[in-house]
Amino acid sequence: MQCVKLLGQRLMARDFDRQVAELQVRIAVLNGYTALGIPVTEAVG
Repeated sequence: MQCVKLLGQRLMARDFDRQVAELQVRIAVLNGYTALGIPVTEAVG
């Protein structure tokens, strides 16, 4: 949850649709960080 705090505690947008879009961008960024942390395993042989 540290990444959420780095992205900001509050929403900057006032309009509801823009708030939804802002949250979707934050979720995409967090998913990107998660994907970077997952090891890729390959079968050998």
